[in-house]
Amino acid sequence: MPDYRYLPSQLAESLRGSSVSVRRPVRGSRTGLHRSPLHGTSVEFAEYREYTPGDPTNLIDWAVYARSDRYLVRKYHEETNLRAHVLLDVSASLGFRDEGPMTKLDCAAFLAAGVMFMLLNQGDSVGLATFDSRLRDIFKPVGTSEELRPLLQHLETLRAAGESRIEACLHEAAGLVGPSSLVIVISDFLADADDVVRGMRHFHHDGHNLIVLHVSDRGERRLGFAGVAELRDLETRARLVVEVDELRDAYQAAVEEHLQKIRRGCTECMADYFLVDTADPIDETLHRLGGRSAARHV
Repeated sequence: MPDYRYLPSQLAESLRGSSVSVRRPVRGSRTGLHRSPLHGTSVEFAEYREYTPGDPTNLIDWAVYARSDRYLVRKYHEETNLRAHVLLDVSASLGFRDEGPMTKLDCAAFLAAGVMFMLLNQGDSVGLATFDSRLRDIFKPVGTSEELRPLLQHLETLRAAGESRIEACLHEAAGLVGPSSLVIVISDFLADADDVVRGMRHFHHDGHNLIVLHVSDRGERRLGFAGVAELRDLETRARLVVEVDELRDAYQAAVEEHLQKIRRGCTECMADYFLVDTADPIDETLHRLGGRSAARHV
C-alpha cells in the first residue's frame, strides 16, 4: 500500500495483525471474524435442537443420545464479516491545538485512517462520513485496498470548519447505516453531553455496535495559563474576557462532569469509549482499540 498522509507505511505495517471486534452479533455476506445472529456450521457451539428428517446424521450428538435416548442436533454460531461506518467530526473546534503535536482534526484523521485499514485488513468492509452541522461527504463501505484509496485521499483534503450539531448528525447517520453494523464516532464532543448521548442511543436502539473515540487536547482539559485572558469560540467566534484564576476550579469540574456524562452514556449504550489525547502515539491508541476487551475504558 502506498504512503498516505494519515496512513504512512510505518503505521500501516504496525497495524497488520491488529483486529477490531464487536460485542453484538452482525450480519455479513461472507465468512469473517464476527459472530452472526444466524446459525451455521462454524466451530462455536450455540445450542441443541431436535433432529428432523433430512438433517445430516453427522450433526447428531451421539453422546447425548446415549444418555437421553433423544436425537439432538448441535447448532453453531456462524462467523461473518461486518459492515463498519466511520463518522468523523470536521467542525471548527477540531482545528484547535495547544499542548499536543497536532490539531485535533489531524489526530482524528489518523485514527479514522488507521481503524479503516484495520477493518479492511481483517476482511471487513468500511465506509466514511464527515459531519459538522450536517453530514457532508459520504463514502459507502468498501472492501479492498484499492477501493479504500479515495477515502484515505479524502482525509487529506479536510479542513476544520463549521458549527457542530452532533445529535442531529448522528440521527441522520443512523438512517443510512445498514442492519447490525459497527459505527465508529470520532469527535471532540464539544456539545451538550445529553445531546451527544441521545444521538448514540439511536445506534444502540437500532442494534448496532458502537465505538466512541473522544479526541482531546490536554490544554483544553486544564487551563495552563493565568491572569486575564480573552477566550474565543472556534465555531461561533464569540469572545469572552475572563480572569483565569477565578474560574480554574469550576472549569476543571465542568470538564470532568462532561467527560463522565459521556462515559456513562457510552456504558448505557454498550459502546466502547476511548479518551484520546492528541499527544498519544497513534499506533498505541489503535492497538488499545484492538485490545479493548481487556481494557474498555481508557
